[in-house]
This record gives sequence, C-alpha cells and structure tokens, in this order.
Amino acid sequence: MQRRTIAPIFLVGLVLLAGCLSAPLQATTDGGVDATNATTISATGTGEVTADADLAVVSIAVTTTADSADDARGTVADDVAAVRAALTDAGVAEDAIQTTGFNIYPEYDYSGQERDLLGYRATHTLRVEVAPDRAGEVIDLAVGAGASEIRGVAFTLTDEKRAELREEALTRAVDSAKADADAVASASDLTVTGVHTATVGGSASPGPYPVAYAEDAARASSGSTELSPGPVTVSATVQMVYEAE
Repeated sequence: MQRRTIAPIFLVGLVLLAGCLSAPLQATTDGGVDATNATTISATGTGEVTADADLAVVSIAVTTTADSADDARGTVADDVAAVRAALTDAGVAEDAIQTTGFNIYPEYDYSGQERDLLGYRATHTLRVEVAPDRAGEVIDLAVGAGASEIRGVAFTLTDEKRAELREEALTRAVDSAKADADAVASASDLTVTGVHTATVGGSASPGPYPVAYAEDAARASSGSTELSPGPVTVSATVQMVYEAE
C-alpha cells in the first residue's frame, strides 16, 4: 500500500516544480514597480574638435593625344613613369602614389556631315598622399615632370588622427548631453541616477575644402607653389536616455 501512495505524491511534486520553473521572470525596481515605469530624461549632445590637417591628397592627371590608341597609351605611360620617378626621387613613398583612373578614347570632329577621327586621348590619374607642407612641392615636381593637370588638393586627416579626434568629440558630446539632462532634472525636482540607453550618431568626416594660394610666398620662393591649409573639424552626436528619480 505504501508504494501506491508514494508515486502520486512524487508526481504532484514534479508538477509543482515544473510550474515554478516555467513562471516568467520580471525585472522590478526596489519598490516592486515594473522597471519599464522608471522616469527617464532624453538628451542629445554634439561635440566638435578642431585640429590642423595632417594629410594632403593631391590629384594629378597625365593626358596625351596620338594618332593611334597604342601610341597614346605608350606616351602617357612614359609620362606617368617620369612623374612617379620625380616624386619618389624626392622622397615620396611608392605606396603613397596610387592610380585612381585610366582611360583611352577616340576624339572626333563633328563639324562636317560625317564625323572625322582626330586621334586618341589617353588619361592616367594619380592620387598622391603626403604631409600637408609638401603638397606644393608635389605639384611642382609633377608638373615639371610632365603632368597635364592638377585636379585638386584636399587637406584632411589620417585614419589614426581622425579616430583620436572622434573619440574626443564623442566625450564632449556625452558631456553636453549630460549637462542638459542635469538641467532638466534639476528644474523638475529630479536627480539623474544613471544611463538607460545610449546611441551614437554619425560623425562628420573632414573632406576637401578650398585651398588658398599664398601668392606673396610663392613669388618670394621663385615661383614655387605654396598652399595654406585651414583647420579640420570632426564632430560627433549622441542620443542619451538617462534614468532619474
């Protein structure tokens, strides 16, 4: 008889235990109130950091025309080799000189009833990265070695410097958001007790901007090209939600 009564009791115990394990858990505050009812304050902060550019990017184009596509290709190849040699001989690293574009296409005269082939144009575009104070020198060397165009100069930041400034900008953005949240809390008889959520917004990346030519300095240096880069600004934005009580 004892064996018949033990089994049902054991079964009931398992059912009760399973019910306890399957019960959902809910986070609550110390006062027993659901945490989703906590008081929060939202604030957005923006931080900016300004620094001198530590990278210059010079865009150089070598262009030539010839009667045949192969002649145009060969001539532009020789001219680009001369430009590369002039730059590397002056100490520019080979991996700082990269091709960004190359094309060969026919040119026609459409003034008559039928188009007439004038020849072929070949263009090879290079991107050269150097320290900002060498940008003018790169321009002079490239043009002197046969470059046809200087398509632009951009003063910007290296990846390492940009990451460093972004971190500082984020710190300033968080400080700005916290100051606003504290002001709102104080006006509402509340105190900020912690961060509920934090979202990092996009940051502004420094890009090309107009370059001023120092004409007086250029004349004083026998016609060499001198450029005057301006400061670069990196900004960051954060959206913060603070807990308050």
